[in-house]
Amino acid sequence: VQLVESGGDLVQSGGSLRLSCAASGITLNDYGIGWFRQAPEKEREGVSCIGDTEDRTYYTDSVQGRFTTSRDNAKNTVYLQMNNLKPEDTAVYYCAAYEATCPRRPKGRNPDYWGQGTQVTVSS
Repeated sequence: VQLVESGGDLVQSGGSLRLSCAASGITLNDYGIGWFRQAPEKEREGVSCIGDTEDRTYYTDSVQGRFTTSRDNAKNTVYLQMNNLKPEDTAVYYCAAYEATCPRRPKGRNPDYWGQGTQVTVSS
């Protein structure tokens, strides 16, 4: 199983990026897909999760209204569209797969698979 993130870049404050999480070895539609990020000297935090039902799709408060996660089942890929980026969004972003669906709350259980991460840097 392999999850590969891409799309990270250097962008100015207020800009947009779209991250991709492509999978091999699993069908992403059978999994809940979480996005996490880790900034230097900070703990990894959950950003979003897209599950099989509306109540299993959620975002952390700091990105609500700016970030959107979606699936393309034909491409076996999940996306994180990030708009109105801020310097505090700077981090390494990871995708992760939860068997069946996302946990009811962000730290409810550990993902089954992780990607290697992609760097997002937002300049002020």
